[in-house]
Amino acid sequence: MDIQTLLTQEFHLAPWQVENTVKLIDEGNTIPFIARYRKEATGELDDQLLRELEERLAYLRGLEKRKAEVLASIESQGALTQELSAALSAAATLAAVEDLYRPYRPKRRTRASMAREKGLAPLAETLLAQSSACPDPLQLAAAYVDPEKEVESPQAALDGAVDIIAEQVSDDAAVRQDLRAFINKKGAVRAIAADPAADSVYTNYYDYTEPVARIAGHRVLALNRGEAEGCLKVSVELPEEEGIALAAAHFLRPGSAATPLVQSAVEDGCRRLLFPSLEREVRSALSETAQEGAIRVFAQNLRQLLLQPPIKGKVCLAMDPGYRNGCKLAAVDPFGKVLETGVIYPAPPFSRTEEAKRTVKRMVKAHGVEVFAIGNGTASKETELFAAEVIRELGGTVGYVMVSEAGASVYSASKLAAEEFPDYDVNVRSAISIARRLQDPLAELVKIDPKAVGVGQYQHDMPRQKLDEALDGVVESCVNTVGVDLNTASPSLLAHVAGLGGATARNIVKMREENGPFTSRRQLLKVQKLGPKAFQQCAGFLRIAESRDPLDATSDHPESYEAARRLLELCGYSPEDVRTGAVAGLEEKAAQIGPEELARRLEIGLPTLRDIIGELLRPGRDMREDLPAPILRTDVMGMEDLVPGMELKGTVRNVVDFGAFVDIGVHQDGLVHISQITDRFIRHPGEVLKVGDVVTVWVLSVDIGKKRISLTMKRPPAPPQRR
Repeated sequence: MDIQTLLTQEFHLAPWQVENTVKLIDEGNTIPFIARYRKEATGELDDQLLRELEERLAYLRGLEKRKAEVLASIESQGALTQELSAALSAAATLAAVEDLYRPYRPKRRTRASMAREKGLAPLAETLLAQSSACPDPLQLAAAYVDPEKEVESPQAALDGAVDIIAEQVSDDAAVRQDLRAFINKKGAVRAIAADPAADSVYTNYYDYTEPVARIAGHRVLALNRGEAEGCLKVSVELPEEEGIALAAAHFLRPGSAATPLVQSAVEDGCRRLLFPSLEREVRSALSETAQEGAIRVFAQNLRQLLLQPPIKGKVCLAMDPGYRNGCKLAAVDPFGKVLETGVIYPAPPFSRTEEAKRTVKRMVKAHGVEVFAIGNGTASKETELFAAEVIRELGGTVGYVMVSEAGASVYSASKLAAEEFPDYDVNVRSAISIARRLQDPLAELVKIDPKAVGVGQYQHDMPRQKLDEALDGVVESCVNTVGVDLNTASPSLLAHVAGLGGATARNIVKMREENGPFTSRRQLLKVQKLGPKAFQQCAGFLRIAESRDPLDATSDHPESYEAARRLLELCGYSPEDVRTGAVAGLEEKAAQIGPEELARRLEIGLPTLRDIIGELLRPGRDMREDLPAPILRTDVMGMEDLVPGMELKGTVRNVVDFGAFVDIGVHQDGLVHISQITDRFIRHPGEVLKVGDVVTVWVLSVDIGKKRISLTMKRPPAPPQRR
C-alpha cells in the first residue's frame, strides 16, 4: 500500500493534509515551524500530531527499505516465489517481515543445518508430506544411510530428518503468528525470588503471576529491573500442550505412518526452539510497549514542568540547603542577574541561627527580596523551618517556594555552568540555578539533561535514543511555543529554537556581545552560519522587544509582516499603535469587514489571519502567564502535623502510571493513588492531572517511619453532626 494512503487512513486525515505535511517534512522544515506557520497547508495539525506522523512516516519508510533488502536476499538464494513476494508486500510490520525472512536468513550451524549437510532434507520433505502410501519410515530412512556422511543407521537418518522438520516448524511464519497471539492471550508473566530469604524493594514480586494480556507497563519495568539486579527470575508461562496442538494443526495429516514422527518433530520444535524464541519476543514486546508508555508519560510530565508559570518581576533569594557545608545563598534580580552570594549555617552541626538570620535579613533589605526559593534536597526541612521563622520576624512580607533541586548539581558541575559563572564555585552555581528555576523554569531547565529533572518513571531503563528523541522534541516544542527573547536568551535556550543548533546559538550570542543588542530580526541573516533556510525556521520564534519594528516583538513571522501592516491600515491603525497597546478594537473592526473578506484582501488563510490578530492584540504574550502560579508559603508543617481527613492545597510534582505525587509542604510528597483521583474510571492519572497543577487533597494516612503519605482528591464525607 502507498505510504501516504496508509498515513491518511491511520491518522484519519484528508489526503491533501498528509501529502502537504510529508512534502513540508521532506523539504527540511522543522515541526514547530510547520505547526505554527504552515497551518493552511496542514489543516491546522498541532505539533504533537505532526511529530507522531513524522515518526510513523520514518517507520513505514524503514519498513519498505527492509522489505526490499529481504526480497533481494531471498531472490539471490533462488527461493523467491510469487506467494512469498506477495506476503512480503502485504507485511504491515517489521516483525511480520522478519517472520517471513526467518527460514532464509543465514544461520549459525544448527542440528537442522548439519542434517541438511548430510543430505537428509529430501527425507524430511517426504516425511512431512505424510502420504497415506508412505511405507514404514525406517524403510524410507534406510536409503539415506551413509557412514561417510556420519549417517550410521536408519534411526540416525530419521533423527536428522526430525531435526529439520522441527526447525521448519519453528521458522514457519503462520505458526509463529498464531502462537504469538496465543501467548499474548493465554500466557502469564511469572516472577519468583532469586533468593527468597533476601529483603529487597521487589518483595511484592517474589511469587507473582499476571496474565500477559493484562500486565501494566510499570509492573513490566519493575520486573525487568528486579531481574537485571539479580533479585528476580522472570519467565512467560503458557499452556504448552495447547500451544503444541495449535502448531501441530498446521502440519499433521492423520492416516500416514509418518504422522507420529511429524508429531514428535512438532513437539520438539515447539519446546526446544519456538517457545523460548517466542517468550523472548513477547517479553521484548511487553518491554517495548511499557517503555513507550513510560517515555510518553515522562514527555507529558516534562512538558508541564517546562511550561510552569514563571515568577516574573521579583527579586529572589535562593537557599541551597546543606549541613556541614552550610546553606548557600544567591540573591538574583528579576532578570536573573546575580546580586550577591553567601553561605549561612542555620542547621546542625553548627546551628548558627542568629548569625544566619542577620545575614538573610540584611540581604532582603539590601536588595528588596520578595520571595525565597528553597531547594528540596539535604537539610531542606531545617532550612524551611529557618526561612519560615525569618519571614515571621520580617512581618510576613516575603513568601517562599520549595523548588526541586533535581539536576541542579549536574548543571552546577557542568562545562556550561563553568562558562556561565566562571567566578563562582559549584555550590554557589547550584543556588543561582535554584533561584532562576523559580523565576523562569523553562529558561533554566533547558540547561539540564531532561532525564535528570525528576519527573520520569524508570527513565534510566529506557532505550537512550528513543528517550532522547522524545524529550528533545518536548523541549523544542516548549521553547518554540513560549518564544525566546533574542537579546536575553542564553545559548542553551537559543539552541532549542527551530532551525538553530548549538553552534549557531553561540554565534548569535557572540554577535550580540560584540555589536550590542539586536534591533531587527533581519540582522539574524548576518549571523555566521545562519542562512535563509535557518532564518525562515527560527525568525518567528525569536522576539525583540526593543526593535524599531513593533512586529519584531510578536510571534508573527516576517513573511506575514506585509499582511499584518495592511490589516492594521484597513482597520485604521498603525504599527506604532501595536507598541503602545492602542489596538484594543482591532478584533471588532476586523469582524465588521468579515474574516473571509479580510483574508481574501490580504491574500492569506484564515488561520494565519487569526494568529496575526491575536499577536497584534497581545504582542509577546507568554502563554504560561495564564496558568496557576506556584503556591507561596509563609509557614511550615511537618509530617507529624498531618492527621487523616486534613484538607490541604498542594502542587503536583510527578505523574506516574499508578498515581500522582503531590507536594503539600511537608518536605515529603504524598501519593494520590489512581483510585483516589476521581470517582469516574480513568485509565491513566494523566487524563486528569498534570505536573504543576494546584490541587485540593485530603490526608488518608501517614506512616512517619516509612515516610509515606497517602492522599485522596475525593472529598471525604462530612462527619455526622451531634444532636
